[in-house]
Amino acid sequence: MAQISKVWRFFATAFCFAVFGVCGILMALLWLPLYRIKYRNEESRKKACRYAVHLAFKSFIWLMYCVGVTKVTTDRIEKLSNLKGKIVIANHPSLIDVVVLISLIPNANCVVKQSLWKNIFTRGILRNTGYLNNAEPQDLITDCGESLGQGSNLIIFPEGTRTKPGSPLSFQRGAANLALRTGANFQKVLIQVSPPALTKGWPWYRIPPRQIHLHLTVLEEFDVSPYLHDNISLSVRKLTRDIQKEFSNELARFDSTL
Repeated sequence: MAQISKVWRFFATAFCFAVFGVCGILMALLWLPLYRIKYRNEESRKKACRYAVHLAFKSFIWLMYCVGVTKVTTDRIEKLSNLKGKIVIANHPSLIDVVVLISLIPNANCVVKQSLWKNIFTRGILRNTGYLNNAEPQDLITDCGESLGQGSNLIIFPEGTRTKPGSPLSFQRGAANLALRTGANFQKVLIQVSPPALTKGWPWYRIPPRQIHLHLTVLEEFDVSPYLHDNISLSVRKLTRDIQKEFSNELARFDSTL
C-alpha cells in the first residue's frame, strides 16, 4: 500500500504542477487582462489582480489537498485576515511556502527574484499584479515603502532561499534593512514541513514516504521601533540577529509537534 500511495502521489504531484503552470498562462492571457478594462486606476487594478492570485493560490492548495499531495494546517491564522501594512517574514523550508502564504493573506505583495520575471509560467502574472522586482535594489526600498503605505502586506523570506533540512537558519539583512527604512513591523510566521520535501535541491519528482504536511503558526508581531534610534548599519545587523534567534528558538520549540 505504501508503494501504491507513492506512485499515486508522483502522478498527482505532476498533475498539480502542470495545472499550476497552465493556469498561470491562462490567468495572464485571459483573466487578469479583463481588469485593465474594469479598473482604470493602476493601483486599484494591481490590488484586484493580487486578490485574484490569492483566490487562485487558495484553489491550488485545495487541489493539492484533494489529490493527497499536501495537507496544510494552521494555528492563530485569524491574525492574517485583517493584517495591514506589515512585513510578513517566514522561514522558507519548501518550494510552495509563498503560494501557501499568498493563499492565506488577501492583500499580499511580495519581492520576486529576477528569474521568475523571465519564466513563461509566471511573468504574465507578475506584470499584472505589480509584484516587486529585486533586480533594481536602488528603487526597491521606495517601492516597498509605497506598497506598505497603501495597506498591502509584504511577504519576505529573510533567508533569501530555501533551507536545507537540518541546516541552521541564516538570515540575510534585507528584511531588517527594509523594516528600519520603512518603519513597518514584522509579522512572524513559522512554517514546518513534515516529512522534508520540496526543499532546496529537492526536485518535485522525489516523492516523500507520506503526504507532505505544512503547518503554519502565526507568531507575535515584532516591534522594530526600539531599533530605529541607533546607527542604521548597526541596527540592521542587530535586528537581523534577533529575528533569526527568535525563529531558531521557535523552530526548536515546535519541532516535536508534527
